[in-house]
Amino acid sequence: MRKIPASMFSRLCDGVTLTGRVAEDVPAFLSRHGCPKTARHCAQVAAEARRVAEVVGENATQAEIAGWLHDCSALFPALDRANIARQWDIPILPEEERLPMIIHQKLSRVLAAEVFGVDNVLVLDAVECHTTLKANPTRLDKVLFVADKIAWDQDGIAPYYHQLVAALEQSLDHAVLVYLKYLWNRRHTLKVFHPWAREAYLHMSM
Repeated sequence: MRKIPASMFSRLCDGVTLTGRVAEDVPAFLSRHGCPKTARHCAQVAAEARRVAEVVGENATQAEIAGWLHDCSALFPALDRANIARQWDIPILPEEERLPMIIHQKLSRVLAAEVFGVDNVLVLDAVECHTTLKANPTRLDKVLFVADKIAWDQDGIAPYYHQLVAALEQSLDHAVLVYLKYLWNRRHTLKVFHPWAREAYLHMSM
């Protein structure tokens, strides 16, 4: 990714005083940009990520930080995300061109680093693949992925929720596979089946 002018990010922070504490900064940032619902979702995912991390013995602090940051790019309208990614020299896959909503995970990684000052690669990597996962995921990748699916951002209860929660009692990998199988079984009806999700499923199913 090319070097992006710091002024671009400073403009995004107009009207927001960043403290260095993501639990305060992310809600303030998202609310400033008219995304209070996303701010609430990030709070829920952060709490769930901490809980899941504690259950499976992963770093709970890193998981919570990743949860706060995972959707911090929600301020960008979905139809603008491909153009923004190109401006930032972020590689875009054909599937992401067809469904640009998915690009938010890549944009969130950039904002996590450039706006919120996160330099922990494990956290940044988890943010970047929280929607799709990827092949050879780290445990933190899996924790955030599962937390995001448990703390569903739609109305009602996710159709896979009870199965995923039950699977988590067996292991983190069992929980990951519940959602990946849910996608896999519906792959022919989805607008896109992201290659990272496909690779994650094939990797986790081995």
